[in-house]
Amino acid sequence: MIEASEFPGVFMEGTRIYTRNMVPGTRVYGERLITVKGTEFREWVHTRSKLAAYLMMGGSRFPLDERSRVLYLGAANGTTASHVSDIVTEGTVYCVEFSPRSFRDLVMVSDRRNNMVPLLGNATQPSSFDFAIDRVDVVYQDVAQRGQASILARNMDHFSAEVGILALKSRSEDVSMEPTKVYKESESILRSRGYRVVETVRLDPHEKDHAMMVVERI
Repeated sequence: MIEASEFPGVFMEGTRIYTRNMVPGTRVYGERLITVKGTEFREWVHTRSKLAAYLMMGGSRFPLDERSRVLYLGAANGTTASHVSDIVTEGTVYCVEFSPRSFRDLVMVSDRRNNMVPLLGNATQPSSFDFAIDRVDVVYQDVAQRGQASILARNMDHFSAEVGILALKSRSEDVSMEPTKVYKESESILRSRGYRVVETVRLDPHEKDHAMMVVERI
């Protein structure tokens, strides 16, 4: 039986995670759909989404609710972004993606969801896409390149976000460095930029050499 979790818009059935489907009858990536008392839910597959993996691994700081305005950096083809869209029903998900191929898929997903705004842009240059964004509450980042912590801080500064969620891929920072050291260095960078790291959760084995960091403005 599906039950509401402790986090707004997130539901559980045993170890399965779900969100309420904003577009009933529509799948984004072949996920399971189930209907309970007239309401359709989409399974949030933790092997396909780092944010779902974070919840599966016991993450406790989930700063999204129905009114959140979210800047999603590295939205790819919209898999995780669509679940965020299900959660922030009265908010907005600004979805930035650099790859034109992935962006085409993202546009198709966004066309069915009135709270998703697809933006073709470079996460390292927030001024290149700020024309479409008023303000945001949360920056969620999944950008696999060097300098991930600095990119997050730059965007949080630019859009005055109070909270950031960083899906940090250690091998994109330094393939030769032990992941734990990469995470510590990234935490140090964020602290130096005026942010407090409130939680770091390793995502192994679901996402090898990844950690999710939740940060808040000091």
